[in-house]
Amino acid sequence: MQAGPGPSVTTLTYDTLRFAEFEDFPETSEPVWILGKKYSVLTEKDAILADVTSRLWFTYRKNFPAIGGTGPTSDTGWGCMLRCGQMIFAQALVCRHLGRDWRWTQRKRQPDSYSSVLQAFLDRKDSCYSIHQIAQMGVGEGKSIGQWYGPNTVAQVLKKLAVFDTWSALAVHVAMDNTVVMADIRRLCRSGLPCAGAEAFPADSERHCNGFPAGAEDGGRVVPWRPLVLLIPLRLGLADVNAAYAGTLKHCFRMPQSLGVIGGKPNSAHYFIGYIGDELIYLDPHTTQPAVATADRCPVPDESFHCQHPPGRMSIAELDPSIAVGFFCKTEDDFNDWCQQVRKLSLLGGALPMFELVEQQPSHLACPDVLNLSLDSSDAERLERFFDSEDEDFEILSL
Repeated sequence: MQAGPGPSVTTLTYDTLRFAEFEDFPETSEPVWILGKKYSVLTEKDAILADVTSRLWFTYRKNFPAIGGTGPTSDTGWGCMLRCGQMIFAQALVCRHLGRDWRWTQRKRQPDSYSSVLQAFLDRKDSCYSIHQIAQMGVGEGKSIGQWYGPNTVAQVLKKLAVFDTWSALAVHVAMDNTVVMADIRRLCRSGLPCAGAEAFPADSERHCNGFPAGAEDGGRVVPWRPLVLLIPLRLGLADVNAAYAGTLKHCFRMPQSLGVIGGKPNSAHYFIGYIGDELIYLDPHTTQPAVATADRCPVPDESFHCQHPPGRMSIAELDPSIAVGFFCKTEDDFNDWCQQVRKLSLLGGALPMFELVEQQPSHLACPDVLNLSLDSSDAERLERFFDSEDEDFEILSL
């Protein structure tokens, strides 16, 4: 690009975006943590901006193809948790295919794998994690199209959709009952990739059913450890977050395996990517943008998928207690390291553990897999209400 007067359009800094005017990060010696990375707001403002901007940002869209052929053409007003689910899962795919240290630069050519990740979330029916697929798969979870999701519901839907993503070959585990069973996860990650029927998604000779380019999958090769996406739906209090969980929640953002947290305020979801002091840093999906038109073999216009303005901040005390925490362990060593960090955290005084880490399934938990309960099961309904506070008259039911 030929140099010209003024800053380069390919460079994003606090100065060029007038980022500092928003006072999002006060002049403090307290560190900023973003998905396992530590920054100083005094000396690394541009690095913070580059990290935040590099996360894939999914917002409300309008004028996309009708969901189900005759359904909504916009998700404004109801799709915020679905978009947050897309963001936390997109971060997993970025870590899987590009690495945590990858950075997006405006109008700069990116690796082909970046384009494949982005295409998996485009607003069209043949993209694996599109708003169309999430909304339609949610029908199987008892959610009609256009209905608001809670964090547990979107976690369950993403787990089901990941089966069709043969390129990423992820092992997705949704830990229920506030309990992470290590033996279950090791068994899942060491198993072969489930075979998903191609007829579940439209496909043609040029494109896979999940929207990825031909030849992108691993060719059926069985790998020793499938990369793990661990989603843990939690409830950290009744009407408000118990302050005793604050330290543990913040520590989750310090782990290198962190994918962040989805949650927010009642019926208003955010994707939390870090914290400074006692405030959480988040990406907000509540902006309606036009759907991005795409053409075969043409690069996807991607600037609207990266948040180029300051991220939001919110006190932990304002957080709705119903959340889902996410982690990504690409290797078994990553998972073992995560387990060790969780054990150390449980030994620290003053912080209340948000979940329990155990080697085997505890005897006091029901033996049947709660994910396989039928939709009309009263147990399934009670589990959903426990983890998804979608009703104003929410009440805790004994399990």
